[in-house]
Amino acid sequence: MIVTIQLHNADGFGFISPLEMAMKRERVTNLYSGHVQGIGFRYAVKTLTTSYEVAGIVRNLPDGRVELVAEGAKEELEAFLQAIRDSGVGRFIRQEQAHWAEAKNEFRGFEITQ
Repeated sequence: MIVTIQLHNADGFGFISPLEMAMKRERVTNLYSGHVQGIGFRYAVKTLTTSYEVAGIVRNLPDGRVELVAEGAKEELEAFLQAIRDSGVGRFIRQEQAHWAEAKNEFRGFEITQ
């Protein structure tokens, strides 16, 4: 049985199927500050991605922060961010700044850059 739910899409017309609703991907850009460079932070984050359906990058910034850009379902991203906080490197995080947006679908897999 196929169920169709009539909803207006972002343009104000058309239909959004339940599958489209379930597959809505979001993007989070999270900036971590604290003692987050030189401790294996990026490697720990990449290792955690194997347990989550996320794609993106993690990189060191010149000012000493680490930037994480990840895409996936919002619930998956929230769980992933919490896993980072709960991991061994979480104790080095002093502050986080998160910015949420619509996914751009530009990543395949997860990489450490810089």
